[in-house]
Amino acid sequence: MAFCPNCGAQTAGAFCPNCGSAVSAGPGSAGASFAPPASVSAPGMSENVAGALCYLLGLITGIIFLVISPYNQNKTVRFHAFQSIFLTVAYFVIQIAWSIVSLLTHGLGFLFYPLLLLFFFVLWLYMMYSAYNNKRIKLPVVGDLAEKQA
Repeated sequence: MAFCPNCGAQTAGAFCPNCGSAVSAGPGSAGASFAPPASVSAPGMSENVAGALCYLLGLITGIIFLVISPYNQNKTVRFHAFQSIFLTVAYFVIQIAWSIVSLLTHGLGFLFYPLLLLFFFVLWLYMMYSAYNNKRIKLPVVGDLAEKQA
C-alpha cells in the first residue's frame, strides 16, 4: 500500500485521490509508510524584544516575563523584568510621597506634578528603547536590586 507524500492518504494509483498530487511508485516505496512532517515551533521572540516588552506595562509585563518559561531562564530578560517591576514600585512610592508633600504644602507640590510625570514617561521610553537596542542601562538604586535578583 502506497501513501501520498503530501497529505498521507492511502493511494492505489499514480495520483492521490485526496489531494491530487503525484505519487511515485518506485521500488522502495511499496512498503513505505507516511511520516507526517515534524511540527516546527516558533523559537519565540528575541532577547531584545522581550527585554523591551518587560517595560511596556511595568509591573504586569515584568511579572509575566518572569513566569513565561523560555524567558525566565534568560539573565538579560530577568534583569529587565526585575528592573521594570522595581521601577514601577519606585514610581508609586514617589507618587505617594509627592502627594503627601503636596497636601502638607497646601497644593504647592501639584504645580510640579506634571514635571514628575514627564520625567517618568521619558525614563520609561528610554528604558524600552535601550533594552530594544541591547543596551543594559542600570538605574541607580533599582538597577542594583534588579541585578541581585537576576
